[in-house]
Amino acid sequence: MPTSRVQLALNVEDVTAATAFYSTLFGVTPHKQRDGYANFEIEDPPLKLVLIENPGAQERLNHLGVESPTSEDVSAALTRFRDAGLTATVAEQDLCCHAVQDKVFVEAPDVPNGWWEFYAVTDDSPANPEGLTSSACEVACNAAQDASAGSVCCG
Repeated sequence: MPTSRVQLALNVEDVTAATAFYSTLFGVTPHKQRDGYANFEIEDPPLKLVLIENPGAQERLNHLGVESPTSEDVSAALTRFRDAGLTATVAEQDLCCHAVQDKVFVEAPDVPNGWWEFYAVTDDSPANPEGLTSSACEVACNAAQDASAGSVCCG
């Protein structure tokens, strides 16, 4: 992935049905599938589509993000956010969405969950996911749950 792409994470009733629909819609198979989870790396249009099975969720939008090619890009975004006076939370080597990521959560007005995440995947298939923490992801996701009951992050 040479450039960044927008991430759209959706709460879906049935991840199997949603995966079939989006595979047909975008003409690609999922990049990753786990129980209750699927993600697509779509080249055209450049999009990371994440499906999170969350039956009964009040909001279909789980969260928004920007996937960057490198951790350095995430650091540069953090500098830009701080220079602009935005509130941001850093999570390095965070286990979220079945991958290890370096990320920054930035508070955003008028977004259903109240934040965007900027991240880079550092390990797409961690060998020891139990040995890693996901505290920053949990903090952001808990805040999102408080703002919109039924919303979860990466599950």
